[in-house]
Amino acid sequence: MPPTLASLVQHSSLRLVVRAGEDRLDTPVRWAHVSELTDPVPYMEGGELLLTTALTLDAEDGEAMRRYVRRLLGAGVVGLGFAVGVNYDEIPGALLDAARAEHLPLLEVPRRTPFLAISKAVSAAIAADQYRAVTAGFEVQRELTRAALAEGPDAVVARLAAHVDGWAALYDTSGAVVAVSPDWAARRAARLTPDVERLRERPAPASAVVGGTDDRVELQSLGTGRRVRGALAVGTGAPLGTAERYAVHSAIALLTLTTERSRSLQAAEQRLGAAVLRMMLAGQSEHARAVAGDVYGGLLDAPFRLLVAEPAGGEKAPAEPPLPVLAEALEAAAARAGEAVLTVPEDDGRLVVLAGDGGAVVSACAGYAEREAEDAGVVVGLSASAGPATAAAAYKQAEQALSVARRRGRALVEHEDMAAGSVLPLLADDAVRAFADGMLRALREHDATGRGDLVASLRAWLSRHGQWDAAAADLGVHRHTLRYRMRRVEEILGRSLDDPDVRMELWLALKATGEGEG
Repeated sequence: MPPTLASLVQHSSLRLVVRAGEDRLDTPVRWAHVSELTDPVPYMEGGELLLTTALTLDAEDGEAMRRYVRRLLGAGVVGLGFAVGVNYDEIPGALLDAARAEHLPLLEVPRRTPFLAISKAVSAAIAADQYRAVTAGFEVQRELTRAALAEGPDAVVARLAAHVDGWAALYDTSGAVVAVSPDWAARRAARLTPDVERLRERPAPASAVVGGTDDRVELQSLGTGRRVRGALAVGTGAPLGTAERYAVHSAIALLTLTTERSRSLQAAEQRLGAAVLRMMLAGQSEHARAVAGDVYGGLLDAPFRLLVAEPAGGEKAPAEPPLPVLAEALEAAAARAGEAVLTVPEDDGRLVVLAGDGGAVVSACAGYAEREAEDAGVVVGLSASAGPATAAAAYKQAEQALSVARRRGRALVEHEDMAAGSVLPLLADDAVRAFADGMLRALREHDATGRGDLVASLRAWLSRHGQWDAAAADLGVHRHTLRYRMRRVEEILGRSLDDPDVRMELWLALKATGEGEG
């Protein structure tokens, strides 16, 4: 369960006292937010516990407090924490009366309880709730996987219905019900056939929500390609929570596998690969191995690389969608070499590939990018060698390499090349150049008047790490002249050259503008 006002009041170390709204303490708290504004509503999203010392509030004005409380309630604020002993020794009567009249929970915060402690308590409770949901979701994934392997689709549907505390039904390609649980839901499931038929007209994966608040049904298509090969209906009395959503997604993946035919085996493997990849990225390598079974051989245990590709988005549109073409090329290379490969098209239009380090797939990707990327229209980022425990880090490496490849106009960048190279090429960015120009503009304007050569002097001094004699010799001036110029630089910029951060920013600015050479 997420944190509530009641759970915060029961938190012994916070010492909160309920002064109003006792009947609404079971309300969930989405976040704790501190604001001293007289009108914090524009910065609220709803569900917050607002914390204040009333620094800018006229908390003794009855009419002002009534307007304040009503605006908070209208914005979805679930409670108000008022610190006593700061600006007010106790909660003013005007605010207390307004909160009681509008049933806004009002919590008295003692002076020795910092707002930060309350924020930490809310954050910790939210994190714990999310962890419980994720852990429960993975446990359900394992249960559904065992059911699919041992008993088939009917068992998956039955266990899913029990977990979501509702009902579930499986439809075939014609829209007919092939499995339902519990039995009483058969008639309700049959009435959804027209909705399932409409869902079939949309490319997979597709979803729809039908019914009202008391009988909410989510329809999910089954199929790894554009062709819908079935549908799953999940009926509940309320929107699905995080753990229930994990269960539904796991059931979709498993039922997709069981309903695919041999001619669509490759597409089914992609869905399995997506589930496996999500588990790997979530640090659940053992779950990934359990779900993958023998499909990918020893790929998940040996050193591998992660590849992330996306369309280049150039002016020349490719004749075919670029990512499927790349996926087919890599899968063909794997087949020829007898290697396993995991290819996963992502929802955001990118392609993720997990392949053995040093194998034919990685070599084929590099060759493909060099020979055909311009026509195919793809940009590729490749991680360093990784293992199951570092899959998430490898994914980030591939994304970073992809970002650099796009910025540099290259078809493929390997993360190892980035680590071994220089940071200076990364400065070739409009925002960085704008920052550099702004930092150096005043010095350039000074030099343009003929009153000195501050930019060149600064460059020489920085390149010599602040050594006066060596820098002065490079410039052909006396060291006292150089000291005077550096004082002028500090005066013009309003910043001290004794600060290492300032020196670093100035050196990078010189490099970004091409003035750090020489």
